[in-house]
Amino acid sequence: MRVAMSFLSAAFLSLVPIFLSAQEGNGRETFCIPVKNLHPDSLAFDEGEHLRFTMHYVWGTINSDVGWATVNLDRQSFNGIPAFHCKVYGQTTRIFDLFFKVREDFQSWFSCDSLVPLRFTRNTQEGRYIAKNDYIYYWEGKDSHIKANVYSSKKGERSIEIPLTKCTFDLPALFFFARNMDFSKVRPGIRYPMTFSIDDDVYDVYFIMYGREIKDIKGLGKVRTVKFAAKLLAGGVFTGEEDMMIWISDDDNRLPVYFEAPLLVGTASGRLESYTGLKHPFSSLIMERK
Repeated sequence: MRVAMSFLSAAFLSLVPIFLSAQEGNGRETFCIPVKNLHPDSLAFDEGEHLRFTMHYVWGTINSDVGWATVNLDRQSFNGIPAFHCKVYGQTTRIFDLFFKVREDFQSWFSCDSLVPLRFTRNTQEGRYIAKNDYIYYWEGKDSHIKANVYSSKKGERSIEIPLTKCTFDLPALFFFARNMDFSKVRPGIRYPMTFSIDDDVYDVYFIMYGREIKDIKGLGKVRTVKFAAKLLAGGVFTGEEDMMIWISDDDNRLPVYFEAPLLVGTASGRLESYTGLKHPFSSLIMERK
């Protein structure tokens, strides 16, 4: 995989718990996956939402929290279009910085109506590796494309065009789009293709829904969840031989509350630590940890 990632950045990417399936039909109204109404009043979220996740790593005698990530959502006008603005920031803890320092800064702008992606930026430091993305989406029918300025400490700076379909998202936009999935229309045990773009390429993987489960989350409590598996891309971090497991809150918020991903060395996991500004009651939290 051409995306060079540490296990923390890989864990952050895993916050996109349910990507999207292959395009169906010719219009955007198919939404690539079964979703609920994408009118702003019907979305699973709204401006003012703040989520914080804790990242954990296990390998041999190492069994500790190694970083955290936050997801913040507000509203802005983007070229006159009412838009959501998502800021995602993640980093390793001060102690783990001594071994491998990671800083992840992702930002995404997508329309309030139908969640159409408009712009994406990435500013990443993983040890000595640096990566930067600046995407502008051009929705021009058959000529639609992403104008991307990308930089990495391995390849230098490049200006490229990335193919753009109605089912192509950046990761933060995809995170919020997928939270509107209509669980009642997703069949358990069926592989659903999914796509995302980052750096200078587009990646296809798939997810499977397993069913409902009560999950006990450290620091949060017992949560009614819907359990998924996502097929991981083999490369510098993931093995490609095992699936990542993800648990999503079984309520109207569709929050990722826990995930676990096998890496080439050890296992990364992440858990929802705190939340504010949810649009809907966190009704799936049935026993809060005190």
